[in-house]
Amino acid sequence: MHRRFLKPLAALCAAGALSGAVAAAHAEYPERPITWVVPFPPGGAMDNIARTLGEAMGRQLNTSFVVENRAGAGGNIGAAMVSRAKPDGYTIMIAANGMAVNPALYDNLNYDPQADFAPISLLAIVPNVLVTNPQRVDSKSIADVIAKAKEQPGHYTFASAGVGTSIHLAGELFVSMAGIDMLHVPYKGSGPAVADLLGGQVDYMFDSVTSAKPHIMSGKLKALAVTTAKRSSALPDVPTVAEAGLPGYELTPWFAAFAPAGTPPEIVAKLNAAMRQALSDAKVKTTMDTIGVEPIGGTPEELKTYLAKETIQGKKLVQERNIKLQ
Repeated sequence: MHRRFLKPLAALCAAGALSGAVAAAHAEYPERPITWVVPFPPGGAMDNIARTLGEAMGRQLNTSFVVENRAGAGGNIGAAMVSRAKPDGYTIMIAANGMAVNPALYDNLNYDPQADFAPISLLAIVPNVLVTNPQRVDSKSIADVIAKAKEQPGHYTFASAGVGTSIHLAGELFVSMAGIDMLHVPYKGSGPAVADLLGGQVDYMFDSVTSAKPHIMSGKLKALAVTTAKRSSALPDVPTVAEAGLPGYELTPWFAAFAPAGTPPEIVAKLNAAMRQALSDAKVKTTMDTIGVEPIGGTPEELKTYLAKETIQGKKLVQERNIKLQ
């Protein structure tokens, strides 16, 4: 009789020991540096947010966050890399609106934004701002931009960080609502686009407040309006697009953190807690406020729901504007 129950009891004890060992391993996480993949070049809002939060989170978790820029294909190169990474918590990614839009843009996307990632946390929103190089185009307001574009359809250009990015979508929504014709010029990231805007190769750009503000303050770029429903704390004197002449216009760029699917929930929870604590850190909040970033935070479940909603809205805009990869 004793032998009948001896093997099941031994198996149960072994399973308990294994479960305890796994839990202990997760409790010791992290034991080495964490790679934070940024799927765009250095210099943009996404890169700045990752570096700012990585420094604060590193102090909390007693490790370092190594930012690795893997740019290309509208963020898909970096996203695909992270989707295939070992789900051990040592490779994570910061993503933006493109995560929700790319499924509608790419016929053969080699990853599934909702199935191949474990949501960690919504991080922040960052208004985009319509800017121009005053040495190239003398536009003083949104009304002026629209008037010029109507006088010369197809003549004026607007740059973006790539097809499907929030910077691109902001421009497409603007062109659509204003009833004008402007030529979209995509780049591989915000940095290269801003460089050409400063150099006079393009006319306008809906850049993030984060990367545009230094050039606005120096006078090299002129700010015309921000894309969000409310004004940016970093540029309080700059009206919203809706205020400036296009009622109902709103496009909110967002940033969020993801890990590969299959990452243990305990590790996701630890990363989420570190991110939320970093977002409430006084030094981080001051830095973000200065560059126009509004911290958000939230649970992995909230991010999952948010991504699903944004995916539906992104698909709608892509179809309405007939946005195609170039």
